[in-house]
Amino acid sequence: MGDLSLLFMAGTNTVEEQRARWERKRSRTAKELLETEHKYLEQLDLVVTFFVTILKAKGTLKPAVLEIIFGPLESIYSASQVLLLHLGRGNLGPGLENFCQNLELYGHYAENLEQANKTLKEQLKKNKSFRRFKKLQETRPQFQGRSLEDLLPLPLQRLHQCNMHSFVKASEYAAIISEAVKSVSEVSRWVQDIIHKRENSLQLLRVQKLLKGQQTQVLSPGRRYIREGWLVVVPSKGEELKRRMFFLFSDIFIATKPCHPLHLLNSNKLACQAVYPLHQCTVDKVFGHTQSQGGLLSLSFPHKTLLLMASDQEDINDWYRSLTAAVR
Repeated sequence: MGDLSLLFMAGTNTVEEQRARWERKRSRTAKELLETEHKYLEQLDLVVTFFVTILKAKGTLKPAVLEIIFGPLESIYSASQVLLLHLGRGNLGPGLENFCQNLELYGHYAENLEQANKTLKEQLKKNKSFRRFKKLQETRPQFQGRSLEDLLPLPLQRLHQCNMHSFVKASEYAAIISEAVKSVSEVSRWVQDIIHKRENSLQLLRVQKLLKGQQTQVLSPGRRYIREGWLVVVPSKGEELKRRMFFLFSDIFIATKPCHPLHLLNSNKLACQAVYPLHQCTVDKVFGHTQSQGGLLSLSFPHKTLLLMASDQEDINDWYRSLTAAVR
């Protein structure tokens, strides 16, 4: 047999081996998706069967309230049932293609979740029959100690899980699945953006409530919370060092001090001392470049220079990175 024939056979074997590897990977991915989707649907079924369906029949909640609390959950459940059916038959590609047509439901579900939780709390306070019903349903053995509040975020957790694991693996061997990966990633980014905005709003609100009075407006459109912590202010004229709580946002830097502990209303609050805009700020490390204990930062504003010190090396480095990034 000639060298050319041997080379051809070797090439054929390599292609066949590659195909076999892809097939094994496809089989593993499909199996993993089938198992995780089945488990996810079992949990989702608890909400649909023991809450949505029965509440609709009993009329315990008004239809509009029911719609706010559960949003498009039934449609998400139906889409996952169809996906599970395809996966059970080994039709991974068509199953994901069909699933991707319903992905927008997850985005709308994420947008609605904050209002859903708020409405759920309101109903539990004022609707005695719903409160009793919820408690009774959650004591069923199928729930295994989980509450409705634990189960409502399930679709968003599932979307993140699919994006991070199974679908990513699947993208290597089929164009249709590659499109599914792209679609899931896009909706995941949409959902993550909604979650980040909500978390940011909660942080802004928390800081606003920490500050005494309403003179300092923390809640502002487009503002992002970055970090907070205690730093020591080094005075320019040899005065004593002052320990202050600082809050860093995407556009401002707030210096605060604790209110008097015996104050009747504000003993647990902070008094705002200064708000520094970051758009004309420069940040420098005065010391703390080596592995010494702590460091000193210089923040220069048009009419003020702040010298801030921390005894922890890691802390000062983190502040430097955060401030530099915010200013940039």
